[in-house]
Amino acid sequence: MIDMTNTFGKKLRELRRFKGVSQRDLATKVGVDFSYISKVENDRLPPPAADTIVKICEVLDVPSDELLSLTGKIPTKVKKMLSSSPSAIGFIQQAYEMNLTESDWEKMVQELKRLRKD
Repeated sequence: MIDMTNTFGKKLRELRRFKGVSQRDLATKVGVDFSYISKVENDRLPPPAADTIVKICEVLDVPSDELLSLTGKIPTKVKKMLSSSPSAIGFIQQAYEMNLTESDWEKMVQELKRLRKD
C-alpha cells in the first residue's frame, strides 16, 4: 500500500534500500548519472520521466504502478495505446465518470485478467 506521506524520492530510496541496490548500481543499470539518483531521492530534483521510472522499477524488480502513481505520469507505450484507441478512451472516460475507488480498479484488473484467460 502507498504511504501518501512519502515523496517520490523517499519512496524510491526505501525501495532501493529494501532491494539492496546501491545508488551507483541503480544509476548504471538505468543509464543515468549516480548523482541524479541521489538528487531525486533527496527531493532536490523532480521525479524522472515515466519511462525512466519504469526502468528503475524493472531494475528493482517492483511493479511500476506505485512509483508512477506518486507522480501522475504515464509510460509512453501506455499513452500511445490509450490515445490511438477510441474504445480505450471511452473506457477511461466511463471509469472516470463512475468515480471508481482503488478497490474498484483492482477488481477490474482481476476481471480483465480473467477475461483474457478465457
